[in-house]
Amino acid sequence: MPDPINWSLSWPYLLTALVFGYLLGSIPFGYLLTRFAGLGDVRSIGSGNIGATNVLRTGNKPLAALTLLGDLLKGTAAVQLALSYGLDTAVMAGLGAFLGHLFPIWLKFKGGKGVATFIGITLGLYWPSALVFAGSWLVLAFVSRYSSLSALISSVIVVIFTAFLNYWQFAELYAVLTILLWLKHHQNIRRLLKGKESKIGGSKAADKA
Repeated sequence: MPDPINWSLSWPYLLTALVFGYLLGSIPFGYLLTRFAGLGDVRSIGSGNIGATNVLRTGNKPLAALTLLGDLLKGTAAVQLALSYGLDTAVMAGLGAFLGHLFPIWLKFKGGKGVATFIGITLGLYWPSALVFAGSWLVLAFVSRYSSLSALISSVIVVIFTAFLNYWQFAELYAVLTILLWLKHHQNIRRLLKGKESKIGGSKAADKA
């Protein structure tokens, strides 16, 4: 089983992995795809977010699907490419990819909320955790009809799942990513508490997911 992160590993390797992951994660697929498709700046509509949910508001479902896939795979690619240099570097690359998606330097550090990239990172590091996230999300979404709430709770479940299995490197990383995920969803959390968050298939088009 993986041990806790070995911080005695040479810092240059960890830093390089972090920067590499950040640059890969900061590729703004939603922004680029909508631009190339002639749909303008996706940040000017809906929530102003560059993620797949906001891209879907353009009415182009294939483009939203491509955005989702791109945001997911950049997390997977970051950890898989760094994995050949050790698990510690892969973990750091995963953290970098997540930070890159949330705070891309190319867009003045205003990025997405990280759900797809979170899943991509879990898929690349330890695929059962990705299945746990997806399974939890599906069950919670079916029961609650809230996509944001399902993602937030699923991220916590993944942390508990990996910690229970003593995969501490994964649990450490997922815990950090979960905190960031919750922080980026602060507006969704406020709407959930007020009962104003839009539900899956709902008609509250004004809500900004």
